Amino acid sequence: MRIPKWLKWILGIIGVILLGLFIFVKAASESIPEGTTGAEADALANKVLAAIDKPAWDTTGVIQWSFPRGHDFLWDRTRNLVKVNWDGNEVLLNPDEISGKAWTNGTEITGDAGDKLVKAAWGLFCNDSFWLNAPAKVFDPGTERRIVTLEDGSKALLITYVSGGTTPGDSYLWILDDKGLPTSYKMWTSIIPIGGIAATWENWTTLPTGAKIATNHVASFGEIPITNIKGAKDMASFGLSNDPFQPIL
Repeated sequence: MRIPKWLKWILGIIGVILLGLFIFVKAASESIPEGTTGAEADALANKVLAAIDKPAWDTTGVIQWSFPRGHDFLWDRTRNLVKVNWDGNEVLLNPDEISGKAWTNGTEITGDAGDKLVKAAWGLFCNDSFWLNAPAKVFDPGTERRIVTLEDGSKALLITYVSGGTTPGDSYLWILDDKGLPTSYKMWTSIIPIGGIAATWENWTTLPTGAKIATNHVASFGEIPITNIKGAKDMASFGLSNDPFQPIL
């Protein structure tokens, strides 16, 4: 079949656009820096944990926060159960099993549609809880730690998530201040086509438990504020008299 001339023009234009995008992504991308594993990298990772007060984070039994695009979370970290609200949906989620119950505008959703909402809530939780406190995950199972020497001679921490989560293989280069507190990181992730995109970790706040949380991130693709943050040692201290997770217990 003969291809019309106008269609050839359109296909040619699309090809030029795609080629241009490919060249732009290649030119804008940075390669993942080389680093060295071992005791020095682990020591720098421990310095990060000390700066954010990881022991205090471990005693934070309950935390809530809001993420852009209307994602609201209540996380019972003691039992690892999460309430996720977005776009009229509410899911009570067990992230370890990727199971739970779902409602839309107050009506329970079951079957395949309910399962899809549960999986969607799990994906939101994995992403948005990472932005909440990724520095606390530098020793998570499946991570590799490498120390990288920057051009100015300072040391940065490269974390690669070899397994686990929704996007295994992602890497993050943490830029730290003198005390080990993160100021920014560069990302090499499967969902962002340009490697080395940077985002700040700033406006740190201290929860009542003592854990430190960065409440704002600024990247080339936009600003990511973390709002409505409230943390406590347990449900009683948080102010919840009724257990919101009773329907999935």
